[in-house]
Amino acid sequence: MNGFVLGGVSSGVGKTVATLSIVQALEDAGYAVQPAKAGPDFIDPSHHEAIAGRPSRTLDLWLCGEDGLRRNYQRGEGDICVVEGVMGLYDGDGSSTAMVAEALDLPVVLVVDAKAGMESVAATALGFQQYADTIGRDIEVAGIVAQRAHGGRHEQGIRDASPDDLAYFGRIPPNPGLEIPDRHLGLEMGAEAALPREALREAAESLEADQLAAVASEPPAPDESVKSGGSVDATVAVADDAAFCFRYPSTLERFRERAELVTFSPVAGDPVPDCDGVYLPGGYPELHAAELESSATLSELGQRASEGLPVLGECGGLMAMSQSLTTAEGNRHEMAGILPADVTMHDRYQALDHVELGALEGTLTANVGERIRGHEFHYSSADVDGDARFAFETVRGDGIDGDHDGLTEYESLGTYVHVHAESGAFDRFFERIA
Repeated sequence: MNGFVLGGVSSGVGKTVATLSIVQALEDAGYAVQPAKAGPDFIDPSHHEAIAGRPSRTLDLWLCGEDGLRRNYQRGEGDICVVEGVMGLYDGDGSSTAMVAEALDLPVVLVVDAKAGMESVAATALGFQQYADTIGRDIEVAGIVAQRAHGGRHEQGIRDASPDDLAYFGRIPPNPGLEIPDRHLGLEMGAEAALPREALREAAESLEADQLAAVASEPPAPDESVKSGGSVDATVAVADDAAFCFRYPSTLERFRERAELVTFSPVAGDPVPDCDGVYLPGGYPELHAAELESSATLSELGQRASEGLPVLGECGGLMAMSQSLTTAEGNRHEMAGILPADVTMHDRYQALDHVELGALEGTLTANVGERIRGHEFHYSSADVDGDARFAFETVRGDGIDGDHDGLTEYESLGTYVHVHAESGAFDRFFERIA
């Protein structure tokens, strides 16, 4: 499957809107589009899926490694893969957009904010193109999409100023209908605030779909000798609702490949399914804390965990496994009581980084001495009891207390870190519960 990467000149330049407009333009031109996201993100991909109709692939070198990155890309479906970048093209030491483009050998289409510029738009793009050689990054900046550019003289000035080796792929016109509401952790989810089709189709008319398709190329094949292991005789119950919605497509794919997967909704008060282990992904438990407190699911989960049922929680899952959750407004809600911690929401984020953890003991996702990589981004903090036990030391990142992560109690584990299936953490989980 051919593809290209949409890189921005900075954060906030409108990469998500450009990505969705390009997806719409390609689909209107008859192409089947596979969306993807460079970087560890759950929210932008939800918007990709709302428009493209298929799950967005997560492409992150830190989380997946180079071969894992290529395997994840290859599992996509469609004619063309459109990869939305993260931050500015060269920003980030763990897995920048440029690093992802280089690992996949995909061309870069640069999104430049043209609201207050014309010839300077071309100059900016030229600088980004030449900077790759300056730092020894083997990528091709093939051309530009002008974000918030008007037609007529404005567009013609950008087109005329662009060097011959920088293609002009069109523009995204200013349109208040192309604004996605945001909140803490980023934009609202695609299921809540998908952009209207009519606004996207209007933007798509200003883009050169066939020219974009022609610039796409195919990445190198991954190493097929790496196998994740066979199926295990186990059933995993995965929380799946508005409070627990942050999981990568590859995570559920790995679950289905290696075990029996069933889902349940703690917000709706579903009973805990008959299973060998429970996975609570991240999400927004703070927005549904009252429903979680009043439903019987968390109290049942706490009882089952005390009887030895392994429960694995990531970020929002950690919050739900704790004794209590206090919202930013000061409202305290009882949670499952599995882990000896009380969680409090804050107005500013408490951690944001790629993370590496070293296992201090054998736990649900790692053997003693192993290291796993992941990502953390949360607005909450956890106040842990004095006798709390940690499964990991933080080699990189903040974790729970700055030095440790992975609260463990009974056979359960709660962590602030989100991991990808390519990390091997979920394979350890299957081995533990089988």
